[in-house]
Amino acid sequence: MYKVGNLMNEFREVFSGKVVLITGHTGFKGGWLSLWLTHLGAKVVGVSKDVPTTPSNFIASCLTDKIDDRRVDILDLESMKGVMQEMQPDFVFHLAAQALVRPAYSNPLNTITTNSIGTANILESVRMLKKEVTLVMITSDKAYDNVEWVWGYRETDRLGGKDPYSASKGMAELVIRTYVESFFSTENNNVKVGVARAGNVIGGGDWAVDRIVPDCMVAWAKGGTVDIRAPWATRPWQHVLEPLSGYLVLAVNLALHKDKHGESYNFGPSNQQDYSVRELIDEMSSHWSNVRWNDVSTSQKHLHEANLLKLNCDKSLNELGWQSTLQFNETVSMTIQWYKEYYQRQNQTNDFSMYDFSISQINEYCDLAKNRGISWAIKRG
Repeated sequence: MYKVGNLMNEFREVFSGKVVLITGHTGFKGGWLSLWLTHLGAKVVGVSKDVPTTPSNFIASCLTDKIDDRRVDILDLESMKGVMQEMQPDFVFHLAAQALVRPAYSNPLNTITTNSIGTANILESVRMLKKEVTLVMITSDKAYDNVEWVWGYRETDRLGGKDPYSASKGMAELVIRTYVESFFSTENNNVKVGVARAGNVIGGGDWAVDRIVPDCMVAWAKGGTVDIRAPWATRPWQHVLEPLSGYLVLAVNLALHKDKHGESYNFGPSNQQDYSVRELIDEMSSHWSNVRWNDVSTSQKHLHEANLLKLNCDKSLNELGWQSTLQFNETVSMTIQWYKEYYQRQNQTNDFSMYDFSISQINEYCDLAKNRGISWAIKRG
């Protein structure tokens, strides 16, 4: 049966007191996941080789004071094995990656190595554990061979890609499938693995290069103008808390049920939330004054980027009870409000923390889900 109740209570019941290892915890999504799990009472162990951006949500929210913060490169297999053996995690969320399309063109070997061999190292490190472990591997919607059709990709559609980043994510998926079939399918297997695919997340605390919201925030905070490469490109924009809720729901269901082991799930907004970059900027302008931007789509030579990419999330709805919560305007509003709070505090003092404000947005998100009857029921029994 399905136990339907308050989302935070459901999550807290499962994660409180558990050791949760997050790779890539200093990144955008990893930082928010660390915040959420810390708030749930989990003992979070973060593994990253560095803090990838300055500023970052990880630093702004003072997460180093809240978790066990480790500096380990996922390409260092022996060090990863050492951390796994020392911490004996109950849950592992693998987010560490070279996560940007355009830098992958500049350094394709680093992208391919990090995203494929790094993934293999996590799987191999978990394979050495002798206890029950739930492992959620986060790849990307870019793992699909995108032919830019108008309907959403399903979990059974072909993987692969035309660019180095997409190819690296397809490789990661092959590595995961190999470990599931070769090592994690025996009768005495103690590891449950699920794959999560999402993309085009926005939210406060993202300062990655060549991403639309960070580019705008950095420029507009200084009163500047931002160059927009592809204002017509359409994406299923979603707030970072949307896929993270899916990752948590997947982890819980994996821990409780064998039938989810080895399965892949898409996490994204409804088809009614596909908006162009231009429409995103227009919505952002309703929350931020003095918005200025240039269309440079014809004045500069650009590397290949897909104009259209969307996911079909029926499997997540039918098997996990998961669905998105926020409307497009709410997604943009929560995103801009976080940055406004950050820059306002930065102008007042250099000694501040965004931790409480970030937690308040997590609570706001969960309250909206509850009030709308979206409880993402967790199947028990």
